[in-house]
Amino acid sequence: MNRKLLPLLVAGALLASAPALLPVHAAPQAAAAATTQPTPSKLVLDNSQRILTTLESRRAEFTKNPSALRQFVSGEFNSMFDRDYAARQVLGRHGRGASDADIKAFGDALADNLMQRYGSSLLSFNTKLRVRVKSETPLPRGLGVKVSSEMLRSDGDAIPVDYLMRQSGGQWKVFDVMVEGVSFVQTFRQQFDQQLQTKSIAQVAAELRTGKLQADADK
Repeated sequence: MNRKLLPLLVAGALLASAPALLPVHAAPQAAAAATTQPTPSKLVLDNSQRILTTLESRRAEFTKNPSALRQFVSGEFNSMFDRDYAARQVLGRHGRGASDADIKAFGDALADNLMQRYGSSLLSFNTKLRVRVKSETPLPRGLGVKVSSEMLRSDGDAIPVDYLMRQSGGQWKVFDVMVEGVSFVQTFRQQFDQQLQTKSIAQVAAELRTGKLQADADK
């Protein structure tokens, strides 16, 4: 299990591709929306290629200036990841009836904690990987689409990476990433469940902010 890829992919929002390969097929509703905006598959490919290209071209700068790396990754994360919706999925039953402010505070704290812990690891990410987008299929109950892909390594087996995406503010955004079947949402839902049984969402968010509590995707 390549669990270390999970925080890297989440921290980079869409670090899944180098030279892009066309999807095998696309969901009908995504194809119909192509006249007004890129399909989810195209977003995955285009954005991840731009991120990887930038990481490679600015590697020396980012190595010397970690704050510049954090600013870059944060900008990409904010543009492509649906923090609030993902936070509600992570909180699960604990988020029912929670205020929008508490949900946002938890989502922001989790994202920032992940980037602080794993952001610098992006500099060692293999930018020579290729990705094949295998399919784009609708999720049940009209919740969005799943973009199924494979990370292709020159000296190893393909690593399956799936992106769950939904429309938010008129744009497709990622709310879950699955690497070899390991879900970002499920990983952190299990991790924080015990904490949330005895603490409020605001308390857990505050502990993530201060570093007293760490998001750990390697477990």
